[in-house]
Amino acid sequence: MSDLMIKVLQQIRDELKTTRSELSGRLDETNSRLERLERRQNEGEVRLASELTAVVGAIADLKKVIVEDRKLRSSVADHETRLRVLERSRKLG
Repeated sequence: MSDLMIKVLQQIRDELKTTRSELSGRLDETNSRLERLERRQNEGEVRLASELTAVVGAIADLKKVIVEDRKLRSSVADHETRLRVLERSRKLG
């Protein structure tokens, strides 16, 4: 091999080492960013699950209140009907 060819091959080798080193640094940085993103996503999922559990509980409580309200409305309507009947009977009597 000629000296020129050896010199060119050495330059290519040196450039490949530099490129590999730069890419390794970028890869480490990218992996670090992905790990941070994964942690944030997991934290967000945990917060969302907690809030969803709270919402489900609130809906269950609201359902109980609505069911009780409907029962009371029925009872109140029945009492009002009875009162009207009593008031009419007193007016007639």
